[in-house]
Amino acid sequence: MDMYPFDDNKTFPSMTESLVIHAAHNLRLEPVPLPQPAPDEVWVDMAWGGICGSDLHYLAHGGVGASVLHGPMVLGHEVSGIIARIGSEVRGFAPGDAVAIHPARPCGTCPECMARRRNLCRNTRFLGSAARDPHTDGGFRRTMVLAATQLRHLPPGLDTCRACLAEPLSVALHAVARAGDVRGRTVMVQGAGPIGLLLVAALAHHGAGHIVVTDLVDFPLQRARLLGADACYNTSNVEVRDEFDILFEATGVPAALSHAITHTRRGGILVQVGMFPPGDIAAPMALIINREIDVRGTFRFDVEFDAALALLSEKPEIADILVTQKFPLSDFSSAFALAPDRRQAAKILLSLQDE
Repeated sequence: MDMYPFDDNKTFPSMTESLVIHAAHNLRLEPVPLPQPAPDEVWVDMAWGGICGSDLHYLAHGGVGASVLHGPMVLGHEVSGIIARIGSEVRGFAPGDAVAIHPARPCGTCPECMARRRNLCRNTRFLGSAARDPHTDGGFRRTMVLAATQLRHLPPGLDTCRACLAEPLSVALHAVARAGDVRGRTVMVQGAGPIGLLLVAALAHHGAGHIVVTDLVDFPLQRARLLGADACYNTSNVEVRDEFDILFEATGVPAALSHAITHTRRGGILVQVGMFPPGDIAAPMALIINREIDVRGTFRFDVEFDAALALLSEKPEIADILVTQKFPLSDFSSAFALAPDRRQAAKILLSLQDE
């Protein structure tokens, strides 16, 4: 493949097959317009995409929290690909390069960006998100045009299949960073969904002293053990009585918040990772006050994306343990039907070049 300067008069395909959510329970594989690239953009043939909990929420409910669909949108933000052509102003990338794709495009000028907290940018555009109008189309498609600033070279030994796990691993790494130094600390991860499992991997990597994981299903707890958990409990039939230095609430279930507070020791840290629905959530505030529990929110990530790629290169088994099934994009319906079944699925990937 040759360098292709996007500012010349050559033509590009005008459509690309994409996975489009129209409303709750209305997901279709159909052609969508492909914009003409700018000189600072890159043409990427998409390789792999991971189905996220937010993708499942869009399908089941037509939205995620306050992000509600107002029109069709391409899903997908855990994606990787191969550069096909580059714009005339792009430097540092070449056709044939394997890349991971950072899904966020912060504005760079708001107070949060100026304070180097770009994950909190009030104007950010995030792939596959209905948070803003018009919605930001995602990466579950055959081909995509992206700003070169969103691309990352893959570290040695990391392939595009494992690289699409960099996005959810970044969420986990940012959450661990919000907790501070975890070395030698006792930690509970409440909820063993994909983010909870990646929290286990991140905590083990950062030297947590004792990692306990709870869930209501045995299958993800088995994965947690493989990723470094010291103890796992199915709380549908076992009661955990211990208190922990740090607790990560990763279920996003409102009723689980009281349980998390109860199991955070005096002077401990509670990091809320799971996304609650909009509105008020009941909580035992007296325990937070009397125990001086430090409650910390965590939202997405920023520079952790590069750290996640490095960690996946160093420990590819993280991706191999987390990924339980792979489907071609053309069989998206089977993939999305299986993904919510936590008795047999953790992370499901879509092959975006299946035909």
